[in-house]
Amino acid sequence: MVETAQLQVGQALPAFTTLPVTRLTLALYCGASGDHNPMHVDIDYARAGGSPDVFAHGMLSMGYLGRLLTNWVPQQRIRDYGVRFVAITQVGEVITCSGTVTELFEANGERRARLALQTTNQHGQVKLTGDAVVALS
Repeated sequence: MVETAQLQVGQALPAFTTLPVTRLTLALYCGASGDHNPMHVDIDYARAGGSPDVFAHGMLSMGYLGRLLTNWVPQQRIRDYGVRFVAITQVGEVITCSGTVTELFEANGERRARLALQTTNQHGQVKLTGDAVVALS
């Protein structure tokens, strides 16, 4: 977990990179989340809808960023978390999740950090951006 005493604005969170997104990943996420939209698991349906292939659920990418946060602080310290979907995550892409401290402040008797977050694929294309506020103590 994070060492908060030395934390500074501009400091990067420890990034992590996923394994390539596979059809199995999408099928498992579909079952776990209850999101059975065929655009994510049925290639014929996806092609009929104008996509060349199935693609990842946006909330899967949001979950990856949530994992970035909980790798850094315990879940109970997350005070706010939101994302903006920027681009579709395709099958075969490897996703890197990263974040940066943008502000340190106090609220409700807690020392907190505001974070800028994002996911990118192996080509550097941004897929998701977000922000979060976490309690540091």
